[in-house]
Amino acid sequence: MGEMNDMAQTKPYGSWLSPIDAALAAAHDGGPAFVGFVGDEAWWTEPRPTEAGRRALVRRRAGGQEESVLPAPWNVRNRVIEYGGRPWAADARPGDPRGPLLVFADYADQRLYAYEPDVPEAEPRPLTPVSGVGGGLRWADPRVHLDRGEVWCVLEEFTGEEPTDVRRVVAAVPLDGSAAEDRAAVRELSDGRHGFVTGPRLSPDGAKAAWLGWDHPRMPWDGTELMVADVRADGTFDGARVFAGGPEESIVQADWAPDGRLLFVSDRTGWWNLYRAAPDGTAVALCPREEEFGGPLWQLGLSWFAPLDSGLIAVVHGTGATALGILDPETGEVVDAAGPWSEWSASLAVSGTRVAGIAASPRSAYEVVELDTRTGRARVIGAAHDDPVDPTYYPEPQIRTFLGPAGREIHAHIYPPHHPGHIAPGDELPPYVVWAHGGPTSRAPLVLDLAIAYFTSRGIGVAEVNYGGSTGYGRAYRNRLREQWGVVDVEDCASVALALADEGTADRARLAIRGGSAGGWTTAASLTTTDVYACGTILYPILDLGSWRGVDTHDFESRYLETLVGPYAEVPGRYEERSPARHADRITAPFLLLQGLDDVICPPAQCERLLERMERRGVPHAYIAFEGEGHGFRRADTVIRVLEAELSLYAQVFRLEPAGGTPTLELAK
Repeated sequence: MGEMNDMAQTKPYGSWLSPIDAALAAAHDGGPAFVGFVGDEAWWTEPRPTEAGRRALVRRRAGGQEESVLPAPWNVRNRVIEYGGRPWAADARPGDPRGPLLVFADYADQRLYAYEPDVPEAEPRPLTPVSGVGGGLRWADPRVHLDRGEVWCVLEEFTGEEPTDVRRVVAAVPLDGSAAEDRAAVRELSDGRHGFVTGPRLSPDGAKAAWLGWDHPRMPWDGTELMVADVRADGTFDGARVFAGGPEESIVQADWAPDGRLLFVSDRTGWWNLYRAAPDGTAVALCPREEEFGGPLWQLGLSWFAPLDSGLIAVVHGTGATALGILDPETGEVVDAAGPWSEWSASLAVSGTRVAGIAASPRSAYEVVELDTRTGRARVIGAAHDDPVDPTYYPEPQIRTFLGPAGREIHAHIYPPHHPGHIAPGDELPPYVVWAHGGPTSRAPLVLDLAIAYFTSRGIGVAEVNYGGSTGYGRAYRNRLREQWGVVDVEDCASVALALADEGTADRARLAIRGGSAGGWTTAASLTTTDVYACGTILYPILDLGSWRGVDTHDFESRYLETLVGPYAEVPGRYEERSPARHADRITAPFLLLQGLDDVICPPAQCERLLERMERRGVPHAYIAFEGEGHGFRRADTVIRVLEAELSLYAQVFRLEPAGGTPTLELAK
């Protein structure tokens, strides 16, 4: 690299010609999810950006070839709690010549379907009915129980037209199709005491079931309850009781070990650690550490651990989810799998001595990885990363910790501008864009993202900030955002941006901020309350707290603001004061606003209110709305337009001259 730099051309930041164009970044947007074993085969879902953004279900055959289980337009994805959850389950049916039985949710109508992919001419057949009430009937986190002739899962049922007219229960759906036309054929297993539930896990002897439940105003990372019930001979639940958890204890996963003991992940010590229940009802931490063995339950059916038949337990753990390890519950020792991966999804599956997971690194996108616990060897078995360009164009991230107000630590990933064939003039400092992640109870993973490389390879730096409230650093760090949303996140992002400028890493006059969803909120709030940034990119944002409090959003997050901002009845003025849509007069920096018209989490109405108040104010801005897009963009043509518009905004504000003919974004005033 040193020799290459000796021959590098000197060109201003933002003008470097990059082979990573918007189409390339769009084609590699998203990654595999929800891995599982079906017999000896690993199956998973993966995105198809060029097929209208559908999620395909893929299987890895014994010979190593990958095949789609279902052709387009089947879209294996559900909308339970709008963020969805595990959308498929299958039983290999060993010895049955018909092969595996698959049960999956299709995005188009949200029905559960059964399908026999190895039976010639077979077609998916519906297992559940369609309801015309509100958002209809939805299903998630399924488990197939052939011996009972049922699939157990979460049922989300709308009871009215309002987004909060909804109930959720643990349910059993007959595999014979009798419920396809008759809702009454669905057996409800839980008693409805919780507003939110996860799918039930049946003990090895079939005598008990365990699941998680929680209620408004708590979110699952605030407090959940681990429920256990006896299973009668007829498959009904008896004596459902709270085994662990509460308002200030977040349990995010529970499952049974092969010996029948209950395992669960709880943050009762301030860190999500793995516990095993004792016969007397107490629980023992199997590997007590100040690191995370779990994460936020944004989707139903996430798995940070998976018990092996040997008694060992596969675990995802670390600061965030940085390692796949094998835990010996008797000694508390963890042996981590070797390999280049630095980030693991909450998606583990086991079969015999094999563990399947989904992992990535700063040099590779998410791929399906299998660990053989007998040999300790880990290898990629699916969705293998294939460098679409010379990897010397990838950014070289730095893991940094900055100090914010009152000396609090702020974690961030810094991606300096990087190009193997270009350097900038010695007297020029680079522009930087702060990326605020969504959630906000989430985090920015340290993985290869071609959207980041799209900018860094052109000479624009990126700073991903895991501001206070982010996950991966313990409950105390997560709780920093309680009643401080729009304050701590804004302060932490600004602190990182200004620190980069003060140390001579970034150009103080060429700082920007961007983010989607809750990150869009942080971006908009930053533009209304600080003068740090020269411009901002706001994607599918929350902009008006008063209306988002239950009118403009879905049920799952309808009371999220009670912890993020405070109870409305007690602090109504706080909702008004912090809402960017109510203070458009404070925005003086140019901005780009991007919105999906089908978004029910952050509806277009929020953007429209802000734009009404920006009329004739003379602030350059642009608004692009996308038909057919919801919360988060999935179509390739959408992602292309987003990246090109964002680059054009920075080019105009920072006076850059992008190489390669990027379309010019028209900014209104």
